[in-house]
Amino acid sequence: MHQQDRQAIEERVRDRLAAGDAAAAAEAIVLGYGPEVLGWLRVSVRDEHEAADMFSAFSEEVCRSVGRFRGDSSARTWAYAVARNCQRRLWAAPRRQREAPLTPSLASRLEVQVRTETLPYLRTEAKDRLEAIRDSMSAEDRSLLVLRLDRGLAWEEIARVLAEDGAPEAEGVRRRAAALRKRFQRLKEALRERARAEGLVE
Repeated sequence: MHQQDRQAIEERVRDRLAAGDAAAAAEAIVLGYGPEVLGWLRVSVRDEHEAADMFSAFSEEVCRSVGRFRGDSSARTWAYAVARNCQRRLWAAPRRQREAPLTPSLASRLEVQVRTETLPYLRTEAKDRLEAIRDSMSAEDRSLLVLRLDRGLAWEEIARVLAEDGAPEAEGVRRRAAALRKRFQRLKEALRERARAEGLVE
Protein backbone atom coordinates (compact mmCIF):
# COMPACT_ATOMS: atom_id res chain seq x y z
CA MET A 1 0.00 0.00 0.00
CA HIS A 2 1.35 3.42 -0.94
CA GLN A 3 1.96 6.11 1.64
CA GLN A 4 -0.72 8.35 0.13
CA ASP A 5 -3.27 5.53 0.44
CA ARG A 6 -2.41 5.06 4.11
CA GLN A 7 -2.62 8.80 4.67
CA ALA A 8 -6.10 8.87 3.11
CA ILE A 9 -7.23 6.06 5.44
CA GLU A 10 -5.75 7.81 8.48
CA GLU A 11 -7.49 11.06 7.58
CA ARG A 12 -10.82 9.34 7.04
CA VAL A 13 -10.58 7.55 10.39
CA ARG A 14 -9.76 10.80 12.21
CA ASP A 15 -12.49 12.73 10.38
CA ARG A 16 -15.15 10.11 11.05
CA LEU A 17 -14.24 9.83 14.72
CA ALA A 18 -14.24 13.62 15.09
CA ALA A 19 -17.74 13.61 13.58
CA GLY A 20 -18.88 10.93 16.03
CA ASP A 21 -19.36 8.31 13.32
CA ALA A 22 -17.61 5.28 14.83
CA ALA A 23 -19.17 2.85 12.33
CA ALA A 24 -17.66 4.72 9.36
CA ALA A 25 -14.29 4.90 11.14
CA ALA A 26 -14.38 1.15 11.76
CA GLU A 27 -15.29 0.54 8.13
CA ALA A 28 -12.35 2.67 6.99
CA ILE A 29 -9.97 0.63 9.17
CA VAL A 30 -11.28 -2.83 8.28
CA LEU A 31 -11.59 -2.18 4.54
CA GLY A 32 -8.43 -0.11 4.36
CA TYR A 33 -6.07 -2.15 6.51
CA GLY A 34 -7.96 -5.44 6.66
CA PRO A 35 -6.29 -7.06 3.62
CA GLU A 36 -2.78 -6.56 4.98
CA VAL A 37 -3.83 -7.57 8.51
CA LEU A 38 -5.40 -10.76 7.13
CA GLY A 39 -2.24 -11.47 5.15
CA TRP A 40 -0.14 -10.99 8.27
CA LEU A 41 -2.36 -13.34 10.28
CA ARG A 42 -2.16 -16.04 7.62
CA VAL A 43 1.62 -15.84 7.48
CA SER A 44 1.87 -15.77 11.26
CA VAL A 45 -0.37 -18.75 12.08
CA ARG A 46 0.04 -20.76 8.83
CA ASP A 47 -3.54 -22.03 9.08
CA GLU A 48 -6.16 -20.44 6.85
CA HIS A 49 -9.13 -21.40 9.05
CA GLU A 50 -7.49 -20.20 12.24
CA ALA A 51 -6.45 -16.96 10.53
CA ALA A 52 -10.06 -16.51 9.36
CA ASP A 53 -11.30 -16.93 12.95
CA MET A 54 -8.78 -14.37 14.13
CA PHE A 55 -9.74 -11.94 11.39
CA SER A 56 -13.42 -12.29 12.28
CA ALA A 57 -12.57 -11.48 15.89
CA PHE A 58 -10.42 -8.57 14.70
CA SER A 59 -13.27 -7.11 12.63
CA GLU A 60 -15.68 -7.40 15.55
CA GLU A 61 -13.20 -5.83 17.98
CA VAL A 62 -12.46 -2.89 15.68
CA CYS A 63 -16.18 -2.16 15.39
CA ARG A 64 -16.63 -2.46 19.16
CA SER A 65 -13.65 -0.42 20.29
CA VAL A 66 -12.79 2.09 17.56
CA GLY A 67 -14.58 4.81 19.52
CA ARG A 68 -11.89 4.45 22.21
CA PHE A 69 -9.05 4.96 19.71
CA ARG A 70 -7.34 8.20 20.81
CA GLY A 71 -4.69 8.58 18.13
CA ASP A 72 -1.66 7.76 20.33
CA SER A 73 -0.42 5.78 17.32
CA SER A 74 -1.56 5.56 13.72
CA ALA A 75 -4.83 3.73 13.04
CA ARG A 76 -2.72 1.20 11.14
CA THR A 77 -0.55 0.42 14.16
CA TRP A 78 -3.66 0.28 16.35
CA ALA A 79 -5.29 -2.17 13.91
CA TYR A 80 -2.30 -4.51 14.05
CA ALA A 81 -2.28 -4.32 17.86
CA VAL A 82 -6.00 -5.22 17.91
CA ALA A 83 -5.33 -8.16 15.58
CA ARG A 84 -2.43 -9.32 17.74
CA ASN A 85 -4.59 -9.22 20.87
CA CYS A 86 -7.32 -11.20 19.09
CA GLN A 87 -4.70 -13.72 18.01
CA ARG A 88 -3.53 -14.19 21.61
CA ARG A 89 -7.09 -14.51 22.95
CA LEU A 90 -8.08 -17.11 20.38
CA TRP A 91 -4.95 -19.17 20.95
CA ALA A 92 -5.80 -19.20 24.65
CA ALA A 93 -9.52 -19.94 24.17
CA PRO A 94 -11.05 -23.42 24.16
CA ARG A 95 -11.83 -24.69 20.64
CA ARG A 96 -15.61 -24.54 21.19
CA GLN A 97 -15.39 -20.80 21.89
CA ARG A 98 -13.41 -20.22 18.70
CA GLU A 99 -16.13 -21.90 16.66
CA ALA A 100 -19.01 -19.84 18.08
CA PRO A 101 -20.82 -18.21 15.13
CA LEU A 102 -20.80 -14.45 14.87
CA THR A 103 -24.10 -12.61 14.70
CA PRO A 104 -24.78 -10.60 11.52
CA SER A 105 -23.22 -7.17 11.94
CA LEU A 106 -21.21 -4.46 10.28
CA ALA A 107 -18.08 -6.33 11.34
CA SER A 108 -19.11 -9.62 9.76
CA ARG A 109 -20.07 -7.88 6.51
CA LEU A 110 -16.72 -6.09 6.34
CA GLU A 111 -14.83 -9.25 7.27
CA VAL A 112 -16.46 -11.26 4.47
CA GLN A 113 -15.72 -8.50 1.95
CA VAL A 114 -12.05 -8.31 2.89
CA ARG A 115 -11.55 -12.08 2.94
CA THR A 116 -13.28 -12.52 -0.42
CA GLU A 117 -11.09 -9.90 -2.07
CA THR A 118 -7.84 -10.89 -0.34
CA LEU A 119 -7.55 -14.69 -0.23
CA PRO A 120 -7.00 -15.36 -3.97
CA TYR A 121 -4.07 -12.94 -3.94
CA LEU A 122 -2.63 -14.53 -0.81
CA ARG A 123 -2.83 -18.01 -2.30
CA THR A 124 -0.82 -16.84 -5.31
CA GLU A 125 1.69 -15.13 -3.04
CA ALA A 126 2.13 -18.38 -1.08
CA LYS A 127 3.93 -19.93 -4.06
CA ASP A 128 7.06 -17.98 -3.24
CA ARG A 129 10.13 -20.21 -3.16
CA LEU A 130 11.05 -18.99 0.32
CA GLU A 131 7.73 -20.16 1.78
CA ALA A 132 9.17 -23.38 3.20
CA ILE A 133 11.89 -21.47 5.05
CA ARG A 134 9.37 -19.04 6.49
CA ASP A 135 7.14 -21.95 7.56
CA SER A 136 9.94 -23.33 9.71
CA MET A 137 10.06 -20.15 11.80
CA SER A 138 8.10 -19.54 14.98
CA ALA A 139 4.85 -17.56 14.77
CA GLU A 140 6.51 -14.70 16.65
CA ASP A 141 9.42 -14.56 14.20
CA ARG A 142 7.08 -14.70 11.20
CA SER A 143 5.06 -11.84 12.69
CA LEU A 144 8.18 -9.75 13.20
CA LEU A 145 9.44 -10.46 9.69
CA VAL A 146 6.18 -9.51 7.98
CA LEU A 147 5.61 -6.38 10.06
CA ARG A 148 9.08 -5.06 9.29
CA LEU A 149 9.80 -6.27 5.73
CA ASP A 150 6.38 -6.65 4.12
CA ARG A 151 4.46 -3.93 5.98
CA GLY A 152 7.31 -1.51 6.63
CA LEU A 153 6.27 -0.62 10.18
CA ALA A 154 8.74 1.45 12.20
CA TRP A 155 10.38 -0.27 15.16
CA GLU A 156 8.34 1.60 17.77
CA GLU A 157 5.15 0.71 15.89
CA ILE A 158 6.16 -2.95 15.91
CA ALA A 159 6.93 -2.71 19.63
CA ARG A 160 3.39 -1.47 20.23
CA VAL A 161 1.85 -4.21 18.09
CA LEU A 162 3.81 -7.01 19.77
CA ALA A 163 3.55 -5.64 23.32
CA GLU A 164 2.61 -8.36 25.79
CA ASP A 165 0.89 -6.15 28.37
CA GLY A 166 -1.34 -3.65 26.61
CA ALA A 167 -0.15 -0.16 25.71
CA PRO A 168 3.40 0.28 27.08
CA GLU A 169 4.85 3.59 28.24
CA ALA A 170 7.11 5.51 25.87
CA GLU A 171 10.33 4.32 27.55
CA GLY A 172 9.09 0.73 27.45
CA VAL A 173 8.32 1.10 23.75
CA ARG A 174 11.85 2.34 23.06
CA ARG A 175 13.45 -0.52 24.98
CA ARG A 176 11.21 -3.07 23.28
CA ALA A 177 11.94 -1.55 19.88
CA ALA A 178 15.69 -1.82 20.45
CA ALA A 179 15.37 -5.47 21.51
CA LEU A 180 13.20 -6.28 18.49
CA ARG A 181 15.69 -4.60 16.15
CA LYS A 182 18.48 -6.83 17.49
CA ARG A 183 16.29 -9.90 17.23
CA PHE A 184 15.41 -9.00 13.66
CA GLN A 185 19.08 -8.68 12.72
CA ARG A 186 19.79 -12.16 14.12
CA LEU A 187 16.75 -13.55 12.35
CA LYS A 188 17.74 -11.94 9.06
CA GLU A 189 21.23 -13.43 9.26
CA ALA A 190 19.84 -16.88 10.03
CA LEU A 191 17.43 -16.65 7.09
CA ARG A 192 20.20 -15.51 4.77
CA GLU A 193 22.35 -18.49 5.78
CA ARG A 194 19.45 -20.90 5.33
CA ALA A 195 18.59 -19.48 1.91
CA ARG A 196 22.25 -19.64 0.88
CA ALA A 197 22.50 -23.28 2.05
CA GLU A 198 19.46 -24.16 -0.07
CA GLY A 199 20.81 -22.36 -3.13
CA LEU A 200 18.18 -19.64 -3.17
CA VAL A 201 20.75 -16.85 -2.92
CA GLU A 202 24.49 -16.68 -3.57
